[in-house]
Amino acid sequence: MSTTTLTPEALARVNAELGKDAAGLVRWALSLGQTSIVTTNFRPFEAVILHLVSQVRPDVPVVWMDNGYNTEATYRFADEVTRQLKLNLQIYLPRRSRAHREAVEGATPALDDPRHAAFTEEVKLEPFARALRETQPRVWFTALRATDTAVRAQMEPVSLNPDGLVKVAPLLHWSSKDLYDYCETHGLPNNFDYVDPTKGEDNRECGLHIAH
Repeated sequence: MSTTTLTPEALARVNAELGKDAAGLVRWALSLGQTSIVTTNFRPFEAVILHLVSQVRPDVPVVWMDNGYNTEATYRFADEVTRQLKLNLQIYLPRRSRAHREAVEGATPALDDPRHAAFTEEVKLEPFARALRETQPRVWFTALRATDTAVRAQMEPVSLNPDGLVKVAPLLHWSSKDLYDYCETHGLPNNFDYVDPTKGEDNRECGLHIAH
């Protein structure tokens, strides 16, 4: 099946039948036979989406926009998960290093600072746009959850972006307990020492899932 045949009716049917079947949704999306990626930021429970996808297709590119501001625990977690699952990890960095940025512009701008939007664009949005240009996916797996933000609560597990990119969120309706139990069952590591400087606080969008 081509992504161009995913009519609103077809999407509604997939969401109704597989929207709460994460493994089934992953298999369906990969069966489309299209170039796929899975994005990660190695936040808590990210090992779940990485395990679900890599168990079906181990070579799917795992795209990480490393903003340079992650905690030491997050970097260690990224290495551990990558080794354990043998991920095809592809790291996208901002054009400037954190040291360069801070030497010129100082510390991370606060959420109410007018410079914060430019900061988010530089460390997250531009690297992701570059990743999309270079990997040219037709299917995008993401670990979005409905409980994250008000925007995400309105999303469907499968949606079609205006550019034709199929966005797949197999974990959209999972609870933290569901994710924890999955990690325990499959012996997956976890990481709770995570900070996203583009969001600054929980339940706030960074802009990536609004733009894409």
